[in-house]
Amino acid sequence: MKKLLLILIALPMIGFGQQTYVPDDGFEQRLINLGYDNVLDDYVTTASIDTVTYLVLSANSMTYLIYDFTGIEDFTALTYLQLSSCSPFPPITISLDLSNNTALTHLRCFGVGFSILDVSNNTALTFLELGDFGTSSLDLSDNILLDTLHISFSNVGDLDVSHNTALTYLEYQTCYDTSLDVSNNTALAHLECWDLSLTSLDVSNNTALAHLECWDNQLTSLDVSQNSALTTLNCRSNQLTSLDVSQNSALYDLNCVGNQLTSLDVSNNTALTKLECQYNQLTSLDVRNGNNISMQYMECSDNPSLSCINVDDAVWATTNWTIIDPQHYFSNNCNPSAIQEHTKNKQLLKITDLLGRETKQTNQPLFYIYDDGTVEKRIVIE
Repeated sequence: MKKLLLILIALPMIGFGQQTYVPDDGFEQRLINLGYDNVLDDYVTTASIDTVTYLVLSANSMTYLIYDFTGIEDFTALTYLQLSSCSPFPPITISLDLSNNTALTHLRCFGVGFSILDVSNNTALTFLELGDFGTSSLDLSDNILLDTLHISFSNVGDLDVSHNTALTYLEYQTCYDTSLDVSNNTALAHLECWDLSLTSLDVSNNTALAHLECWDNQLTSLDVSQNSALTTLNCRSNQLTSLDVSQNSALYDLNCVGNQLTSLDVSNNTALTKLECQYNQLTSLDVRNGNNISMQYMECSDNPSLSCINVDDAVWATTNWTIIDPQHYFSNNCNPSAIQEHTKNKQLLKITDLLGRETKQTNQPLFYIYDDGTVEKRIVIE
């Protein structure tokens, strides 16, 4: 009789296989929607989920928010997990135990709230993205294979990436942090650390760095002399009083808008295609890099103390670079004597139209070319 009873008890387990407990209706409903379950009964057949490698859980409404992720532990083959606005935010006490998901390489979380996110067992993790994410701490010391890290609009405390020496791509933006140490991340090629209230940033060890965006901080200095691979630099809206880019010959995009720069020299930046340096205190600007014709965009307006701008070809610059202040003019030699000549004793050589033809015809843009190398653009209305 006892044997018969044991057989009867075991029949459901034999007939239906091992079951995974999923107490949260929101979580189970998503698994039903994905075809991994068919009845909302707090259980999912383990065999239907333990080979799943890719899982995206998202919510289009507040109907099925997930408060408890119990059951995720049996997704043992999972390599990619994305959670998008599927749990309450701001954060409350929500359970997300990923300690059994050791195959996980990609984790993306947007608009979800966990008081703590523990990824210490996920040592295979190479990609982590947290956006609009609520957690009070983030420990990445065990994730030494991490290659790509995105964190935005999130509270993760003081971010420590000192153990993540494989990191090549780091985006850390619009968070609550005043310091960032990337000195150990020597493989870093892409760094975005904007809107963080940083007062200092040391990238001297990041010699592989090609892309740097550190705008909207409180930086008073920035040394990029060791970053010879740098192609993009955006340091706008800081408090920089000087910026030396003479060692960045590969630089093709420079944005230093809204600082306190008094001089800027990009004559060594022969690859430059875009320059934005408006809203500074420039008195000197040298753009004679020998390749001005390749510069698709140049803007230096709102620099009231700047008059003469050094360029390769004053006529070409006057024709093509028009986003300047009224007192700005171009010259191939803005030394002090040339500036004096511009205002006093310079001699007019010729007047040309937009096509370079000599003319004095009125009611059209004309270029007045002087013997000191300066060019003025005028329109005489009659």
